[in-house]
Amino acid sequence: MPSADTSSPTSVSVIGLGAMGQALARAFLDAGHPTTVWNRSPGRATELEAAGAVVASNPAEAVAGSALAILCVLDPPAVHEVLDAATDALDDATVVNLTSSVPDEAPRLAEHAGRAGARYLDGKIMVPTPLVGTDAGQVLYSGDRSVFDEHEDVLRALGPEADFLGEDVTLAALYDLAMLDVFFNGMTAFLHAAALVGTAGVDARGFLPYADRVMDVLRHTIAGLAEAVDTDDHDGGESNLVMELAALEHIVKASTDRGIDPTLPRLAADLARAEVAEGHGHDDYSRLIHRLRRPPRLAAAG
Repeated sequence: MPSADTSSPTSVSVIGLGAMGQALARAFLDAGHPTTVWNRSPGRATELEAAGAVVASNPAEAVAGSALAILCVLDPPAVHEVLDAATDALDDATVVNLTSSVPDEAPRLAEHAGRAGARYLDGKIMVPTPLVGTDAGQVLYSGDRSVFDEHEDVLRALGPEADFLGEDVTLAALYDLAMLDVFFNGMTAFLHAAALVGTAGVDARGFLPYADRVMDVLRHTIAGLAEAVDTDDHDGGESNLVMELAALEHIVKASTDRGIDPTLPRLAADLARAEVAEGHGHDDYSRLIHRLRRPPRLAAAG
């Protein structure tokens, strides 16, 4: 198969042309990389072909046609199907899988590709489709370091933030889900707060400046939490779980009294209450990391 040539643009194949796959292919085309595409439904390749992409007739042809094969399909089973269909072309191929998945799928996919002789890099796209290929583009990678080092400049066509997290192939998916964990829980917290103040006729935009102030405090607080977690130093100082549990219980009660679903603050209160019950009431809120690290049954029993 073609090898990477640093004196000319690297050829890239994009396998999977959903909305994200099309954005990836356009980013490579815009960056000047010869681009081959394949999709189970051929009609999705029409506009890309008009823009200069070569349309492969099957996954094996797509992999064989480029130095770098980018997979962005529906789910891990679809990745396995593509790898099976391209087996004859995978020997000495380079595969970068950008399909969404849970972390423990990555080793299985890497092993599947490796059995056929391919090098494998896992990646997770951290921006919506309109930002792919822009200065705001961000993709996280983990797995085969040699693939990232060899093709880093090519991968940066998707965005300047192309971070290699380590050779543990699960890391990209772990970081992806951890970042989404912060994102979705943050959105839910704001919506809960908006619902709470809304019971007094306050609209969400009226509350927003006050939420912004809390976010400024939270940025500094998270840095402190990270330090406490890494050092396992949970000295409460002037702020401790007993005090914070009281505040959480006030949120739960106010939510219940005003007809707002208390599930979110109750979860935090339950975690804090369990640690207080175990004698950690004078520790910092960061102490909850110990509770969160426990398997659910053990945490419930404790």
